[in-house]
Amino acid sequence: LDVHKKTVVAAVRLVEGAKVTTEVKTFATSTAGLVELGEWLTACEVSLAGMESTGVYWRPVWHVLSACGLELTLANAMHVKNLPGRKTDVGDASQQSARGATWLADLLAHGLIRSSFVPPPEVGCLRDLLRTRKQIVRERTSHVQRIQKTLEDANIKLDSVIADIVGLSGRAMLEAMIAGESDPATLAQLASPRIKASQPVLRSALDGRVNARHRFLLGVHLRMIDGFDAETARIDAEVEASLAPFRRAVEQLVTIPGIKALTAETIVSEIGIDMSRFPSAGHLVSWAGLAPGNDESAGKHRSRRMRPGGTWLKTALVQAAWSAVRKKDGVLQARFNTLKAKRGPKRAISAIAAEMLRAIWHMLRDGTFYDPHVPRPARPKTADAKISYHLTCLTKLGYTAQTSQPMAQAV
Repeated sequence: LDVHKKTVVAAVRLVEGAKVTTEVKTFATSTAGLVELGEWLTACEVSLAGMESTGVYWRPVWHVLSACGLELTLANAMHVKNLPGRKTDVGDASQQSARGATWLADLLAHGLIRSSFVPPPEVGCLRDLLRTRKQIVRERTSHVQRIQKTLEDANIKLDSVIADIVGLSGRAMLEAMIAGESDPATLAQLASPRIKASQPVLRSALDGRVNARHRFLLGVHLRMIDGFDAETARIDAEVEASLAPFRRAVEQLVTIPGIKALTAETIVSEIGIDMSRFPSAGHLVSWAGLAPGNDESAGKHRSRRMRPGGTWLKTALVQAAWSAVRKKDGVLQARFNTLKAKRGPKRAISAIAAEMLRAIWHMLRDGTFYDPHVPRPARPKTADAKISYHLTCLTKLGYTAQTSQPMAQAV
């Protein structure tokens, strides 16, 4: 199937003895057109269909054909385009679509397409809710930043003395400004006693020049923030109502340091709870984009850069890893400090996120809770590796050192 916005081109391989022919038809992507496509594939006795993940256009095709009982394969466009044989000559658009569909059919028939992970409907529903929540939180943050920009334009330095300018104290001051109050002393009195900044500091920060335009813009952004907060609460209620099949998994994941309920729900919505889809923990780490690159040629490693991908899951895991390594006397903190001395903080935190994801794979597969005392498999270190590491440490400290004998013979 070659899926487009308005049409989908289907190429069916028909085998008669040793002869293989291909029949190509084009259907509309409306519901009626997709139902007609499903009926035609069923009449042709098709049992397996493949398509590329083209934006969101593949989703309705997937939903309709799944209801027809077909086994569907979703191909990663980046993987498929690297396979040789695809026609690239310039021609009519319909001819190009027919060649693309025929080419995908040939690849699928020969087992050359690796199926991408498509979550079950209940996991997909949870994923859509939590991704939308994340986007709303980002929009809310952008409006908080616009409030800061408006205050700076009025020479109000509120964000320099209060951590959250839309918190209890900050909001009281903002609403007073919108109502027309401009006296710094009166505004400073609205601060909560828990605010660390003293009254003289607050009065100095609130001494600005707020005009009618500033008050209007502050009101606009505050109302937008209120709207985002209300929608976030509604999404949270919907997530809670949809969480019943995954509650046990969330309870398992929150036992990992750095992972709270919202992060656990996000992880479950991205990878599901059936770990049989990933043959090993390493496969899951690679799918999430947390595995180091392997660009090697002639025995030299040219790059260890991680590949892009899995942005939603990777972001959640890295944030959880930063939270985990701040826990004093924790196993992950000790591991992070060891890796940071060797590889730097960015690579170290990525390694911690990958280690947490490996633990999640084992926990969801075995139905267990997090145990920080499970021994990690030790990696054997050669004498050359130890010598190279200590020489590097001495060099960073400003010393010049060298071995007294060839490294191959050193002990």
